[in-house]
Amino acid sequence: MTVQKMLRSASVTSLAALTALSAPTAPLAQPAVRDGAPTAAACEALGFSPQPTGYGGGLPRHAYRAAPMPAPPPMPSPRAAEALPQIPPLPVPPVQHRIAPPESPPSRPLVVTGSAVRPHVDTERYPGAQSNPIKRVAEEPVSTFSVDVDTASYANVRRFLNDGSRPPSDAVRVEEMINYFDYGYAQPADRATPFRPYVAVTPSPWAKERRIVHIGLQGYDLPRKAEPPLNLVFLVDTSGSMWSEDRLPLAIKSLNLLVDQLRPQDRVAIVAYAGSAGAVLSPTDGRNKLKVRCALGAMRAGGSTAGGEGLKLAYDLARQNFDPKSVNRVILMTDGDFNVGVADPTKLKDLVAAKRKEGTYLSVYGFGRGNYNDVMMQTLAQNGNGTAAYIDTLNEARKLLRDDFARSLFPIADDVKIQVEFNPAAVSEYRLIGYETRMLQREDFNNDQVDAGEVGSRASVTALYEITPAGARGSSDPLRYSSARPSAAPSAASELAFLKVRYKLPGGAVSNLIERPIGARDAYPTVQAAPEATRWALAVAAFGQMLKADPRVDAAYGWSDVSALAQGARGDDPYGIRAEFVQLVRAAGESQPRAD
Repeated sequence: MTVQKMLRSASVTSLAALTALSAPTAPLAQPAVRDGAPTAAACEALGFSPQPTGYGGGLPRHAYRAAPMPAPPPMPSPRAAEALPQIPPLPVPPVQHRIAPPESPPSRPLVVTGSAVRPHVDTERYPGAQSNPIKRVAEEPVSTFSVDVDTASYANVRRFLNDGSRPPSDAVRVEEMINYFDYGYAQPADRATPFRPYVAVTPSPWAKERRIVHIGLQGYDLPRKAEPPLNLVFLVDTSGSMWSEDRLPLAIKSLNLLVDQLRPQDRVAIVAYAGSAGAVLSPTDGRNKLKVRCALGAMRAGGSTAGGEGLKLAYDLARQNFDPKSVNRVILMTDGDFNVGVADPTKLKDLVAAKRKEGTYLSVYGFGRGNYNDVMMQTLAQNGNGTAAYIDTLNEARKLLRDDFARSLFPIADDVKIQVEFNPAAVSEYRLIGYETRMLQREDFNNDQVDAGEVGSRASVTALYEITPAGARGSSDPLRYSSARPSAAPSAASELAFLKVRYKLPGGAVSNLIERPIGARDAYPTVQAAPEATRWALAVAAFGQMLKADPRVDAAYGWSDVSALAQGARGDDPYGIRAEFVQLVRAAGESQPRAD
């Protein structure tokens, strides 16, 4: 028998076993809640046997391998077989094929590609989006974009600064820096209208004769009893590039924080992928947290990265327990360095988008440094209607998977879009700060077939426009031969702009609309007079633009100005998150720019 035939045979066996474990053929007795430390004895009792410690030095003291799959049930008759649902076979999963450690740990970071091991080379990749241009209101009065509540860029920038260097400019997405923070916006009143807009207009601190329009959307706080069941698949990269302490070991610790939040009605499966992909844990309910922890502790790094194969298997497992009334989501933990099989972001985007339309979303959590593929992470998360985050420390994991658990997993609105129409009688120019990878066409706003961002429970969205008031000196000369634009209607003379927000309730096909004028009642005469939320957003926006060396920030505006603005807007900071930001501003001022 050839190796390929043996693998296909093993896949069928794995499928039969996993289906037998998860198929709802007969009600089972409800087990008592089981949790605790995943000790060797406890995990061995659940079918996970001790393994030698893997390489990297930071892995748990006890390692485990998954118990062998039980024998498949008797083969049905040919006629009965025809009536059975046809489920694609799972790829060969023996976890021990992917977790065998090398004879000794490497003395310095290595990249493992198949059987070859080579010294580490920095291959980090970031989207090369250019900053949004300044637009003339007389020519393009309408700005449209998809919301973004991701925070990956902030944590990644922090990692660079804590390592003593400034990040590459393409690694800085200003909107993700701004949206990292909670602004304390007023809560909406009900679930049917899940957003409450916040607007403030203030002078720009970094550009003379410019003003900032601050737009905030506060999401509805879904009550705990109203949170739907979870159908999750943890998709964990166990390739050789994930061996170091800040990758797979940190990913396992992070997922254990998420396991802490599971309820009895929630279900979790685990897929690991390296040279091939395989199921480590069949769908298991939230009562058996210890079993989930033991399965997580079984994983070891080694081999190349078949990320595309892992994604397909994870979606297959999510489909087995799919429930339109549940949150069906794949949670990917990886450095994004896919190098086996389908590894093209544009091809994987099609798979992720198709599964999103079927109701299974994808959230992506990035790890590591040196080969971090941010292009891949952004592509997958944006097309999977999920969160894109970067975990550089266990504290960040606590923020994402414990403190912001509801924000990450329980959606209150899908396809959220913002459109702003500027009044040419009051505004001559505008530019949207950030959101370069989220821009939409004007006509996309009313098209419910166009995908946009998802927003979770309690999450907020913040966007800043820099505008040039009518009569102030513009950034470009007026056209010689353009015709004068007619004056605005008297009723709109006091309005700067008009805000529109479109959203769908989860599972809905038709969008809803929120509208609000932006006018004189939203304006503050000075930055110091503006609310704390606006002053803090301005500080973070200035920080991000300066890291990108944006030429729209006056040369005279320096790091000390950003620090002073932030210090004056720290407010209540129980966990020191804003204090940490002030230290990052100081670190950026002391570090040297780097070549991208």
